[in-house]
Amino acid sequence: MNAICSLKIAGRNCILFRLTSLASQAKCNNLYRSSVEALNGHHHIQVNHVVNKCQQLVISSSTSYYFMIGSSNFYRKFINKSRRCFLNAKNIEVCTNIHNSCRSPYFLASKPLVEDLALFRSLAPVQSPNRIPAWDVQIIRLFHTSSSFQAAPVPLLWIILKPAQKLFAIILGRSIRKWWKALPPNKRELFKESVRKNKWKIVVGLCSLAVLFIMFYFTHLEETPITGRARLLVFGKEHFMALSEMEYDMWMEQFKNKMLSEIDPRYQVVKKVIGHLSESNQDIPQVSEFKWVIHVVEEPGINAFVLPNGQVFVFTGLLNAVSDIHQLSFILGHEIAHAVLGHAAEKASLVHFLDFLSLILLTMIWAVCPRDSLAVVGQWIQTKLQEFMFDRPYNRTLEAEADKVGLQFAAKACVDVRASSVFWQQMELAETIQGQRKLPEWLSTHPSHENRAEHLDRLIPEALKIRENCNCPSLPGPDPRLIFKLNTHHLMEASKDKEGQNATEHDLAKPKVDFPSV
Repeated sequence: MNAICSLKIAGRNCILFRLTSLASQAKCNNLYRSSVEALNGHHHIQVNHVVNKCQQLVISSSTSYYFMIGSSNFYRKFINKSRRCFLNAKNIEVCTNIHNSCRSPYFLASKPLVEDLALFRSLAPVQSPNRIPAWDVQIIRLFHTSSSFQAAPVPLLWIILKPAQKLFAIILGRSIRKWWKALPPNKRELFKESVRKNKWKIVVGLCSLAVLFIMFYFTHLEETPITGRARLLVFGKEHFMALSEMEYDMWMEQFKNKMLSEIDPRYQVVKKVIGHLSESNQDIPQVSEFKWVIHVVEEPGINAFVLPNGQVFVFTGLLNAVSDIHQLSFILGHEIAHAVLGHAAEKASLVHFLDFLSLILLTMIWAVCPRDSLAVVGQWIQTKLQEFMFDRPYNRTLEAEADKVGLQFAAKACVDVRASSVFWQQMELAETIQGQRKLPEWLSTHPSHENRAEHLDRLIPEALKIRENCNCPSLPGPDPRLIFKLNTHHLMEASKDKEGQNATEHDLAKPKVDFPSV
């Protein structure tokens, strides 16, 4: 699931990620809330399911599937639902294989969020008074300032020095150009002759510099947790903790008047989802070492992000946009995956490496271009080429990886993973209905909604196997992707019929003009 661009709502989680690539990424950029309510409540299917994990207690309930954007009014409607069954700790099934281990499997029906909260409460394992649950999340509402540092963290020094490095490269290149112009013609010829005589020395020097960069790259390669992908990592997690605290204080100062209290139903939903995702993935060391801190912000933007230090921020706009608890679980699993995989440090490391390489090119641009105006244009072209050839494609790769790992997290939590692609299909439909202009994917930092849904559809079979290996209850009823497709088809047909009816009424309303015969 967006900092993790400017302070605009659509990209709040990118303020440091886009400028310095040091904050957590998110995933919910450029999402729009659909105003169509034709499918919400009008085209839903009633499905009966049986849950037999509750100590010989069989439950049959009628569950509605909602796959269009929901209303915020249901939060108060369902919060007081009574508890249905309790699991005893000894009945919790645990499965372990080479790749995954699962805890506390339970069935989550596709229901409005706060109605699912009652189910969350009823199906949570009973904890003994002396036992603290592994997924226990910390509730913080006090605002504080960061303690003073013994020394500035490495990423912070890089942030400060980055503009100075570019300025130095510009001044150096400009000075070389002025020096060359000031040389008399005879000295220019002597210099060219000297370069020709020592060309092999120059080539050896440049090759040595290239070898140093290559050695630096390969000596800083590490393996990504869970996926095993090789990546460049210059900054470690310890370097980002102090910077994350600074960013956390910034967000808390900005949202201090918009934080929901911990007794708010929406806060409780997020807390339960994060808690269960964490509990179900405790076998992964990178997950178990985090202490998640929940913050729900009263903001209309469809957004959520997780800082590298485990601070979770969820906007109420996202809670209104998701159709059920399964979609919310996937989105939060996606954001947790960004933090667990260390994508912020990885992205910052790549940008840091490319910036050092670009300093050489930037110096050459300002040295070769005859005028400052041409050098500025050349610098702009160089910046855009780096952005569209390296930065944005790499960012889309990280988003796809977070989708994959987040889907695995959700599968081990016994979530209906089929709802993950439905969420992005909803976003695609919302943009179509609202007439939003679609930019090509190569211009975006995130995959397009359509490609994202297709990618998840390819990953869902593997996620279903993980879910089955974790002894999760069988998924109920028809596939939600099929339901959404049928509902979308009905909506389009109804829209076409309405347009045809309006056109007919318009033609009948036209006055008939009889021209006199000649």
